[in-house]
Amino acid sequence: MLNLRVRPALAHVVDPVAAALLKAGVHPDAVTVAGTLGVVVGSLALFPRGQFFAGTAVVFFSVLTDLLDGAMARRLGTTSRFGAWLDSTCDRVADAAIFSGVALWYLGDGGSTTLGAVALFCLVAGSIVSYSKARAEGLGLRCDVGLAERAERLIIILLGTVLLGLGVESALPVALWLLAVATAITVVQRLVEVRRQDALPAP
Repeated sequence: MLNLRVRPALAHVVDPVAAALLKAGVHPDAVTVAGTLGVVVGSLALFPRGQFFAGTAVVFFSVLTDLLDGAMARRLGTTSRFGAWLDSTCDRVADAAIFSGVALWYLGDGGSTTLGAVALFCLVAGSIVSYSKARAEGLGLRCDVGLAERAERLIIILLGTVLLGLGVESALPVALWLLAVATAITVVQRLVEVRRQDALPAP
């Protein structure tokens, strides 16, 4: 999973920034909310207007706060259930904004009802992927399997939007169709995994 590889690789960049923000008196939860607001603004204000390069830049730097707030909380030693809940909830809001912005573009000036529907499918399927993991963990099971977790989904959709912003017209449609298939497969993978674990004899 990309989460396990990307976070350690960026730690040497993120940690000094986290330390500086804490020194300035910034709370990790404030960073979480600010990053989410940045994603919402970049996605819903710029994507529907066809400003994909600028929108992707805003979203990308806002998404990086997902690494920053966790590093700040760990340095403070104050990781909490509320902080974890806030982070997960804001992730869902950010994902909804990104795919809604893409859908609004295609349902408007982008001129493709089909691709607008695919973007909405990616949004719904991605939410099911996240919910299936949360619900499984609530039942005492693990559900970490899957072809397209959140990190993979973000990389694919933002690669599509930035390339479209650079003039590669086919990039975003390809990204959306790829995500639709990969996310649907992930839903099935998680269903099978949870069913497998539930069938195991109780310890």
